[in-house]
Amino acid sequence: MLDIRFCRALQVMIRLAMAAEGESPVLSSTRFAEELGTNPSLVRKLLVPLTAGGLVVSTKGRGGGARLARPPEEITLAEIYRCAVGDKPLWASPDCEHVCETTANATRYFAGLTAEAEQAVLASLGDRTLADSVREFRSIDADSADSGFSAR
Repeated sequence: MLDIRFCRALQVMIRLAMAAEGESPVLSSTRFAEELGTNPSLVRKLLVPLTAGGLVVSTKGRGGGARLARPPEEITLAEIYRCAVGDKPLWASPDCEHVCETTANATRYFAGLTAEAEQAVLASLGDRTLADSVREFRSIDADSADSGFSAR
């Protein structure tokens, strides 16, 4: 099963960045839930690691909600990724019984391969900011409008 935490966290962060450009930079979990097609409880769970990581500020109660803790230009996708997935590796290393040369070295080899791939992913995500992502999203939307297709 694919882990969708980063995808959902990125959606939340992009939406907050877009809200920060408008009149109301604070969005409630109910509004998020409507926009993401899910329930407010899931949205609040998504916000917990983003808040703990210092990327989002959340206020409880009537009129409360979430907003970006820093400008989108100062938040990298690598930070969002780390907040969303924590220390969970991209792939799980196999745990093999050591019956031959292959199984004896598989766990260590795969762990190194996974660490190398994850470093490449983090380097790529570290080069992109949340502001870059908002621009890319808008470019996709503009391209869809130019072709007569609307993603909405």
